[in-house]
Amino acid sequence: MKAKIAVLAGDGVGREVVPEAVKVLKAVAERHGHAFDFVSADVGGQAIDKIGVPLPQETLTLAKQSDAVLLGAVGGPKWEGLDYSLRPERALLGLREALGLYANLRPAKLYMALADASTLKKEVIEGIDILVVRELIGGIYFGKPKGIEKIGGVERGVNTEVYTTDEIKRIAKVAFEAARKRRRKVTSVDKANVLESSELWRRVVTELQKGYPDVELNHMYVDNCAMQLVRNPKQFDVLLCNNMFGDILSDEAAMLTGSIGMLPSASIGAQVGLYEPIHGSAPDIAGKGVANPIATIASAAMLLSYSFQLEKEGAAIETAIVRTLDLGYRTKDIHSAGTRLVGTGEMTDAIIRNLG
Repeated sequence: MKAKIAVLAGDGVGREVVPEAVKVLKAVAERHGHAFDFVSADVGGQAIDKIGVPLPQETLTLAKQSDAVLLGAVGGPKWEGLDYSLRPERALLGLREALGLYANLRPAKLYMALADASTLKKEVIEGIDILVVRELIGGIYFGKPKGIEKIGGVERGVNTEVYTTDEIKRIAKVAFEAARKRRRKVTSVDKANVLESSELWRRVVTELQKGYPDVELNHMYVDNCAMQLVRNPKQFDVLLCNNMFGDILSDEAAMLTGSIGMLPSASIGAQVGLYEPIHGSAPDIAGKGVANPIATIASAAMLLSYSFQLEKEGAAIETAIVRTLDLGYRTKDIHSAGTRLVGTGEMTDAIIRNLG
């Protein structure tokens, strides 16, 4: 097949790991007879430095006109003093909103070769396979009114948590459909005991489940869920979350696997999907060639599976990652005694060799 992929490397280690994922995609295309056209553009801090805004119109147009978007991390201390409307992270919100990406899928699956890399006991995390389904363009990150105002000499910050029935239905449907392809269990996360938006969330999800009698539904308060993820993560299959709860819990789930540098994500909803690692720009290690590229490479695998329906090719990348880890290759964040310490490029090269 022929496809156009927008490559938005972003900032920090994003500029190192995204090109590595592109190398893997090129290797897959060559092996399977596909033609991928990679077009790069600036986003986040890099765009701010060049033209003063985090999401240039040229970049947004490219994203809309592509078949998929591969994105790196954005942000860093350099831009933290800017007004909120101009910070690098606004590019992420802008892309999600403009592309209609209401569903974020974040798998947290333990690679057995890395069981010892987790800070939790092996018997607690062994066999975990969780999919966090996060609503992405609603809730407190987008609700209005919002902002900081000054009243009588005192500043007041406001953010509004808002969800409509339709917004809840469409993300819940994604979770139930995903569960049907997995272990058929959805845990819906809310705070219905104190938040009216969560009360509506729970009611709508419960009603929608009637159309999925083959899928088990449980409800769990977010604070209990955060505790249960550490206490007994194997109880979870699909976690259905609003925007803020999904943001927090997916990072917690990432650490169960040993490193946040291991987890990919897919943002879907309309025609153009966006794929990115869930880790940040890690400015402390940027430019040193030590960043773990696996999360971004695994995001590329999700791109092939979800946007292009090339499930065989996506699975080939995932298998290559497992083989590489089984052979003992490790970047600094997952390195342990007895394994082979490699840099960003060396890890990618090993994965490409193991593509088969």
